[in-house]
Amino acid sequence: MTWAKRMSVVLVGILLGGAALAADLPKLPAAIKLPVGADSPGLVVFNHDMHVDTSKPAGSCTACHAGTFRILEKSPSAKADVITHDKMKAGQSCGKCHGKQAFNFDDCTMCHKM
Repeated sequence: MTWAKRMSVVLVGILLGGAALAADLPKLPAAIKLPVGADSPGLVVFNHDMHVDTSKPAGSCTACHAGTFRILEKSPSAKADVITHDKMKAGQSCGKCHGKQAFNFDDCTMCHKM
């Protein structure tokens, strides 16, 4: 990004009151469609942009990818773990935050697209 463009982004951010700007975020991966189980009420699509704290984007990545979703380790035998409500209620996978500090599991439409 050129100096002039960066300055215009910073000025717009200041005028809008934003401390962190989307232009400063790393390029986030595309939306991920999760496998639909037999008893699922509908497709779940994970969007990184809904889960990144713009005030500390690097911390947002390591909050999940350092432990829960270990995509940074390259292993040919590693398979994606199936995410279930039972595992989430036990604090695993998405349940590390959801049901605790993020929204609960009361409204299916928060995740499932029916």
